[in-house]
Amino acid sequence: MEMMLVIVITCMLLGAVVGVLAGLLGIGGGLIMVPALAYLLAGWLNIPPTETIVIAIATSLSTIIFTGMSSARAHYKLGNLSQTIVLWSGIGIAFGAIIGAQVASRIPGAVLKGIFAVLVMLIALYMMFGSRRESTHTASQPKLVGIGASVGTLSALMGIGGGALLVPALVWYRVNIRQAIGCAAFSGILIAVFGSASFVISGWHYGALTEGFIGYVFWPASVSIAVISVFTAPLGAKLGQRMNTQGLKKVFAVFLVLVSIRMLWGL
Repeated sequence: MEMMLVIVITCMLLGAVVGVLAGLLGIGGGLIMVPALAYLLAGWLNIPPTETIVIAIATSLSTIIFTGMSSARAHYKLGNLSQTIVLWSGIGIAFGAIIGAQVASRIPGAVLKGIFAVLVMLIALYMMFGSRRESTHTASQPKLVGIGASVGTLSALMGIGGGALLVPALVWYRVNIRQAIGCAAFSGILIAVFGSASFVISGWHYGALTEGFIGYVFWPASVSIAVISVFTAPLGAKLGQRMNTQGLKKVFAVFLVLVSIRMLWGL
C-alpha cells in the first residue's frame, strides 16, 4: 500500500510537468511519460523488462486522452484550431494509431527507439538551423491524411501524443506554428483514444490476471497523471500564446534535442 501511494504521488508530479508541456508545445507528454513509467514499473512493481515498455506506452496513451482534451480546449479558446487541418489529418491519425498499437509489441524496443531518436534530432536541427526562407509546399487534403497516418502510427508505437512529429510537419507546409500546436493537441486525443483502446483489447488477457490493469493500461498511474495534467495544460497553452513565433520554435527544437539525446542514451 505504501509503495502504491508513492507511485500515485510521483505520477501526480509527472502529470503537472506533462500538462504544461502539452499546452505549450502541443505534445501529449509521452516522450517524458514512457521512460518514467517504464522505470517505475520495473523498479517499484518488479514487472519484467519485456513487459514494461508495452505497459508504459499503453498507460501513457490513456493519460493523453484527458491531457489532450484540456490542451485542445485551451487552444480552441485561443483560436488555434483550424477545422480543415484537424479534420483531414485526424482521419489519417485515427487509422495510423490503430496500426501502430497493434504492431508495437512486435518491434524490438532498442531499434525503434534508435530510429525515432535520430528522426527527432533531425527535425530539431532543421527547426534551429534550417533555411529561413518560406517553404513553397502547401498542405492539400491528401497530404494531410498521409501526414496524419504516419504520425498516428509512430505515435502509437511510442506512446506519445504526436506533437513532436506533427508540429514540424505542418510548419513545413506553411501552417502557422500556433495552429500547428493546436492541431497537434487535438490530434493527440485521437491517437490516445484509438491507440489505448487497441492496447486494452490486445492486452485484455493481461489485465484479467493482474490487479490494477485494464488490458495493458496501469490505471492507478493513468488516473494520477490525468487528474493533474488537465489543470496544468491550459497554463502551458497561455504561456505559448505570449511567446513570439521564433521563440516558440526554438523552445520546441531544444525540447526535441533533449528528448532525442535521452532516447539515444538509453539504448
